[in-house]
Amino acid sequence: MDIKLAVSRSGHDKGSIYVIVKEEAHMVYLADGRLKLLEKPKRKNKKHIQVIKKLPKEITEVLTQENFRNEEIKRAIKIYQKEMAYRNA
Repeated sequence: MDIKLAVSRSGHDKGSIYVIVKEEAHMVYLADGRLKLLEKPKRKNKKHIQVIKKLPKEITEVLTQENFRNEEIKRAIKIYQKEMAYRNA
């Protein structure tokens, strides 16, 4: 499965970054490694998220490991946030 990052576009978590753990017809399951863990991901409608298409190489390396865990999800999100802060500075 191709691992993707997504930003929440609506709801109380608007602006939060997640990893898409599982996809269904109209729903996705999201984890952030802190509040929403891999074991119990957040269920959200696909039209309420924005998939992040261009990911830095470091993130794809972290998330393509054989069995990634909550720690890797947290690390990938942190890397993405730092990258975006650097680009916007």
